[in-house]
Amino acid sequence: MLLSEGVPGRRYKVRSIKGESLTLMRRMVDMGVVPGSVVEVERVAPLGDPVEVLVRGYHLSLRREEASAVEVEEVG
Repeated sequence: MLLSEGVPGRRYKVRSIKGESLTLMRRMVDMGVVPGSVVEVERVAPLGDPVEVLVRGYHLSLRREEASAVEVEEVG
């Protein structure tokens, strides 16, 4: 599933980052959103943009387009 489809309060493990833009991929890596990291969806705005997540102790606000580039799996 994609991070943009995440449910607030649930945790997800990043499987991969997809996309055409190297800039987007580099930005994700700089923010700590890398394969193997665990992110928790804190809040999703009513129209789905932005998606607020907690990763490695930091609060991040991602655009829906950015969150759609992150493939995740739910962590129990």
